[in-house]
Amino acid sequence: MTVVSVSMPEELLERIDEFSEEHGYTGRSEVIREAGRNLLGEFEDRRLEDRELMGVVTVVFDYETTTVEEKMMRLRHDHEGTVVSNFHSHVGGHHCMELFVLEGDLEEISTFVGKVRATRDTLTVDYSVLPVDDFGPLDDL
Repeated sequence: MTVVSVSMPEELLERIDEFSEEHGYTGRSEVIREAGRNLLGEFEDRRLEDRELMGVVTVVFDYETTTVEEKMMRLRHDHEGTVVSNFHSHVGGHHCMELFVLEGDLEEISTFVGKVRATRDTLTVDYSVLPVDDFGPLDDL
């Protein structure tokens, strides 16, 4: 196996080491390998290609020190064909949460998620994607 040198803040390395120990990994290399596989595989899932998809994206940010809320509003308008719903809520003392519900194909949803992730000053970005046709007819529920 090839050995790779990676630079990262000490705090992140400490968190990786703690995570490794708490979750039974053999070491930080195993954690980094799994994280890399997950990141690369996010939108490479062949099951998602050529299908109508639903996505949910959650963004948390500090509203007192950033312009993230304005940027989220601009993204919503720029992608109004994909964003079918948007919910804004205040959480904690000075944080906001934006929740987006998306419908579209893999390229449309991955483009939106990529732009959200690239938005400076977001604290967390979380999302899930699944094929809409996996639900089947309502009679089967």
